[in-house]
Amino acid sequence: MLDEGANLFLPNLSIDIAVIGFEAGTLKVLLLELDSKWMLPGGYIFKNESIDDASRRILTERTGLQHYFMKIFQVFGNADRSFPDEMRHILKKLDIPWHPNYWMCQRYVSTAFYALVDIERVTPDGGILSQKTAWWNLRDLPVMWFDHQHIATGALRKLKEDILIDHHSYNMLPENFTMPQLHQLQELILEKKIDRSRFQKKMLSLGIFERLPEPKQGVPHRRPFLYKHKDH
Repeated sequence: MLDEGANLFLPNLSIDIAVIGFEAGTLKVLLLELDSKWMLPGGYIFKNESIDDASRRILTERTGLQHYFMKIFQVFGNADRSFPDEMRHILKKLDIPWHPNYWMCQRYVSTAFYALVDIERVTPDGGILSQKTAWWNLRDLPVMWFDHQHIATGALRKLKEDILIDHHSYNMLPENFTMPQLHQLQELILEKKIDRSRFQKKMLSLGIFERLPEPKQGVPHRRPFLYKHKDH
């Protein structure tokens, strides 16, 4: 990777992905741990690969998912965006010889995506560098490598803007879900109360959800109907 990477990958361009899920009333993001600090899943783009193909490959490698919603939301490319000191620390911890001219220590522009996933369907894989993976509260992030905390908070900010228009938050729920579940998730993302009856009417008016014939089982009193997206 260190010796041949410059010949395999596009120079000075990388991908970082905020993989966002919903669990126990909390928005969570998948992070990879290395030496007591954390990072977003990411990687590089092969020279014969498009950015879209690379992002799909990286997400599948890190989550095991073949079907998901993913969207590019920002390019991070400050003039000083290089991290040689952090790379030196990481490589030394891994007992890998350090050289300041390694290609990964150059200035890099990161194309950032966010992906909305059902946590129950994800099989996290930390890759060759990380020690473990974990789901962290997206609003209570740990100490992170590089500028990844800035990228993660940017993903949440863009998600809050997008769901008012695109209505993709259902991708964080099971394939069959109730309108109360979708309502709770929408309130959590937007951090505000939403009138439930108006919300349900609006969602149904979109024509993208199909009501299933049987209500949800195991719910006391009135059982809410299950829905799914028509394309699933």
